[in-house]
Amino acid sequence: MTHQTQEYKDCIDACNTCADACDHCATACLDEEHVASMAACISNDIDCAAICRLAAGFMSRGSEHAKEVCALCAHICEACAAECAKHDNAHCNACAEACTACAKACRTMAG
Repeated sequence: MTHQTQEYKDCIDACNTCADACDHCATACLDEEHVASMAACISNDIDCAAICRLAAGFMSRGSEHAKEVCALCAHICEACAAECAKHDNAHCNACAEACTACAKACRTMAG
């Protein structure tokens, strides 16, 4: 692991944890009784998981654009957390927490 990648480790870990939580949340939302009411949550989960994995990849490669991607990741994580917070499901609560933690880590990394 390069010095730069080690420097990003906490943020990479937060991004991977968030992506996993978003995948779980989206799948669990599909099992909800009123799945149509979960559409915005599912959509946000999918977007958030994708940007988290993208950001982790940029950081792992030590890309010169990692900070810009992380700034966008933080924004999308915050939107996902806000949507998940509207629902009273354990999977949504866990996802909102992971998204909030990731947004914080990405904002710190992005400077």
